[in-house]
Amino acid sequence: MGNSEENEHLEEDISIHIFTVSAAMVGVCLTVIGILHIVINSRQVTTFVDDLLSLDALLFLFSCMLSYFALRTRSGHRMHGMERTADTIFIAGLVLMVVVCGLIVYVLV
Repeated sequence: MGNSEENEHLEEDISIHIFTVSAAMVGVCLTVIGILHIVINSRQVTTFVDDLLSLDALLFLFSCMLSYFALRTRSGHRMHGMERTADTIFIAGLVLMVVVCGLIVYVLV
């Protein structure tokens, strides 16, 4: 019985971490988009990196919303599904962020 409660608490911790970090990553993406527009306009360079960052911000937003709903649901089965989906979307957002960082270095340096 104690092991089940411990697993439930651990899974709630994971949802909380996904929720807070993905919300922060939305802000990071939006900040970098603003900075990129300043740099792009000053260097007169065209790039699609800001579009990829917008997509990345949406991925993090979806991950944030799913983890929030996982925290709010009462059903354990539904919570696991939402949490797993939020985790997958969060990892995809992180991978896209690394790709975008590589493109920023390649285009602007």
